[in-house]
Amino acid sequence: MMKPMLEICCGSFSDVKTAYENGADRVELNSALYMGGLTPTLANLIYAKEKCNMPVVTMVRPRGGGFCYSDEEYDIMLMDAKILLEHGADGIAFGFLTEEKMLDKKRTKEMIELIHEYGREAVFHRAFDCIDNQDSAAERLIRLGADRILTSGGAANVWDGRKQLKHLQNQYGKDITILAGSGVNDTNVRALIEYTGITQVHSSCGSWKCDVTAAGNAVDFSYDEAMKNCYQCADAGKVRKLAEEVSGV
Repeated sequence: MMKPMLEICCGSFSDVKTAYENGADRVELNSALYMGGLTPTLANLIYAKEKCNMPVVTMVRPRGGGFCYSDEEYDIMLMDAKILLEHGADGIAFGFLTEEKMLDKKRTKEMIELIHEYGREAVFHRAFDCIDNQDSAAERLIRLGADRILTSGGAANVWDGRKQLKHLQNQYGKDITILAGSGVNDTNVRALIEYTGITQVHSSCGSWKCDVTAAGNAVDFSYDEAMKNCYQCADAGKVRKLAEEVSGV
């Protein structure tokens, strides 16, 4: 088995720094993690590449919700990807589906070709988990030249999806990297890697940080009612523990 790799899902430069300083191998840089992750600002990418010597994959996703985009949204995604690649992104995470929840082959092909023009990695994100026939989708992504699939095996979390993850790894792992994500933590990662044979895992290692200015008078900008005056961030202790577990496999 190859040496396992830990990718941390980040919502800001601060998260990237936390991941870098606590043992992560790579990051996926987003904004708005509470919406599942959207395209990050260019400044966050530039700052991350200047300050942290590690691979930075950037999300390209223009809005929350699903993955069937208008022509205008698609054009903007291509523009975003090009700009991010020109400024040092080591890969692009993206996903395109049709209204029938099938892989959008044309758009996926065009995005992969753009990414590969820059010699970077094309990562199909968890839109994959909304596809019913994952075998057909994986086979198509391999033919299109995608480098990696981020997936929970179509389940709510990786542990519930471990049988499908094992199947995907056994069936397709020689031709495309299977990156397991959703619910990966220091208590399950060793068992997950040993059971599935997957060598790359993805986690936000999330926690909450207080910012009391989120609410005042009759106004409240908190995005989680259960965690008022707080925002999500990567937790240094969680990253460190997870990195230790991954390196110990």
